[in-house]
Amino acid sequence: MHQFSHVAGTRTYGFHDLKDLLGKATPLRSGDLLAGVAAATDEERVVAQMALAELPLARLLTDVVVPYEDDEVTRLIIDGHDAAAFAPISHLTVGDFRNWLLGDDVDSAVLSVAAPGITPEMAAAVSKIMRNQDLILVAQKCRVVTAFRGTIGLPGRLSTRLQPNHPTDDAAGIAASLLDGLLYGSGDAVIGINPATDNVPQVIRLVSMLDEIIQRYAIPTQSCVLTHVTNTLEAINRGAPVDLVFQSIAGTQAANRSFGIDLPLLAQAQDAALSLGRGSVGHNVMYFETGQGSALSANAHHGVDQQTCEARAYAVARRFKPLLVNSVVGFIGPEYLYDGKQIIRAGLEDHFCGKLLGLPMGVDVCYTNHAEADQND
Repeated sequence: MHQFSHVAGTRTYGFHDLKDLLGKATPLRSGDLLAGVAAATDEERVVAQMALAELPLARLLTDVVVPYEDDEVTRLIIDGHDAAAFAPISHLTVGDFRNWLLGDDVDSAVLSVAAPGITPEMAAAVSKIMRNQDLILVAQKCRVVTAFRGTIGLPGRLSTRLQPNHPTDDAAGIAASLLDGLLYGSGDAVIGINPATDNVPQVIRLVSMLDEIIQRYAIPTQSCVLTHVTNTLEAINRGAPVDLVFQSIAGTQAANRSFGIDLPLLAQAQDAALSLGRGSVGHNVMYFETGQGSALSANAHHGVDQQTCEARAYAVARRFKPLLVNSVVGFIGPEYLYDGKQIIRAGLEDHFCGKLLGLPMGVDVCYTNHAEADQND
């Protein structure tokens, strides 16, 4: 028996469960086709969106997409839910929620109060029945301000990461790229290096070099070496001047396990970074990177569509009060987002869902050379 059904003309469409409904209501993307969770036709997709619009928001609290017993991310979402924040919208359907979000009466203050009551599945569900224009309008109303040595998220500001990578981690090469970026006004969000050689001594060398430059010129920003959280922990234990702890995260326990992390490890890293007391105007010490398709690529998606999995990663991020979160939305390749249109849509979804859930959300504007995308996208 189908749990959800909807009549379109003379045909009745059935959807087995909430996962099936969410997958088939999602705007077309190659990753969901790869996973076998996408609608078979445009008509089925529209019917799924109509059925989803009629679903009570409260149903998304009781009908979980990944079992509570099997997944610490599900437990985090359910156990951490703020019922008082949810109360004012608890009577709405997903479609009503969309209309509420778009209403003139709902401003930054209202959205900020509501954020702890909104689950990732609610954010994902409503995004599936919104146009790109709707996603932009609501995300623009969300205000999320974080701080460490600089402040991110104030009205009318756009913060960027400066990434002075070098193929051999050469200090002079990094310094040249760093100067170039600073002259463009980039780097107020973070100066973050992807190390060519990823080991603890190298992390300490790079983070010390960045710290020396930031201190010498009194630059109101923070540094980060984008290494695995265990390397950063060890660097902190050895006395390195660590500002931010970086880690890639995903929306299921199994996908996070494939990254070599779990929630207790992230909590340990957050505590270690906070113990250094290096923030001058705030204490947001975590920096997370996410991206649609990561759970699927690890075969850890539990049959859930890639955008809903991605939104669940934001519950992990929200738990640790990050300075910034970055969706590397075009980075993973055409198997997951085929062309410029799909990448743009996914980026707007990620930005919307992250902001709605109360995160300082950024998007890495990128694509891979084998995707159907180019500079004009």
